[in-house]
Amino acid sequence: MPRGTTCPVTRRTAACRAAAVRSGTRMRAAVLALFVAVVLVWVSGCGGDTGRAGDDRAGAAPSGFPATVANCGVTTTYQRPPKRAVSLNQHATEVMLALDLEKSMVGTGYLDDRILPEFRAAYDRVKVLSKEYPSYEALLEAEPDFVYGGWASTFEDGRSRAALKKAGIDTHLNIEECPKGPVTMATVEEEIRTVAKIFGVPDRAERRIAALRAVLERVKARLAEPAPAATPVRVAVYDSGDKTVYTAGGAGIGNEIIRLAGGTNLFSDVSKAYGDVSFEQLAARAPEAIVIYDYGDQPAEDKKRFLLSSPALKDVPAIRNKRFAVLPLSSTVTGVRAASAVESLARQLHPDRFG
Repeated sequence: MPRGTTCPVTRRTAACRAAAVRSGTRMRAAVLALFVAVVLVWVSGCGGDTGRAGDDRAGAAPSGFPATVANCGVTTTYQRPPKRAVSLNQHATEVMLALDLEKSMVGTGYLDDRILPEFRAAYDRVKVLSKEYPSYEALLEAEPDFVYGGWASTFEDGRSRAALKKAGIDTHLNIEECPKGPVTMATVEEEIRTVAKIFGVPDRAERRIAALRAVLERVKARLAEPAPAATPVRVAVYDSGDKTVYTAGGAGIGNEIIRLAGGTNLFSDVSKAYGDVSFEQLAARAPEAIVIYDYGDQPAEDKKRFLLSSPALKDVPAIRNKRFAVLPLSSTVTGVRAASAVESLARQLHPDRFG
């Protein structure tokens, strides 16, 4: 009997009735299979971005992954973006927030300054693990899968990168702590791009870098016009110290900030990012202005008073003229404040260009 036919009333034999039953069963099975297929298609298509999560569960790597990063002697391959990151030190935290990564953060710690206003709301949504560095045990309690440190001291006192790796935690150290050469604004851009690569957000890095470059171009134009270009001011950095001067050398971002701001770092021959020099050396080089790094429990005004009272410096032009410039420490590192530090310092060294 053909599929789908029925038995005439006058021919309802047992064979005909059996064939009809078989035909009906096949039709019900086909309808059920069609219904299940429609439901599966509907479920898989719902939820918009949940498709990516489905890919992750199935084992498919997100776009840009796996991503391999060589950082300060440690090479890490990220199969997926970190989801439970901890940032330690201000500049590391602000790089994360500048890339809109607060939803991927489970903790932070160790500020040197107030968080920039543009990042404050995002920062307030992240748990502060400790005022300074958390202990290794406290860090593990946050269950991070990634720790980003601004200073090498992040990974000391039991929090070594090797120990964290053994615990299944990936790490990244700000590139200024292990430079391949003098740190420049290109290094700042590299740091931002690298963190964005780790989290799979390269477009965000390019937007942030474009904004930093716009600030630098604005400063460059002010120092160049009207002609002639502004004459570089001879400066030295006073970070701290009462027996010696802890100053900015030629290898760190501080030297680059001074150069781009229309200054000349008189201790650029110090081969490190920072170094100690004597007060006699500072006096002999006769800076026209002294740049004070403001942080910690010794305010900039206290540092000014100390320098002004030093007998060794009384004949230094910067001291005689009380010519100081002040930068917060948080802006003198390889982070998202570097361009604004250039503008701030340029305004202090060349106020006539920024009227």
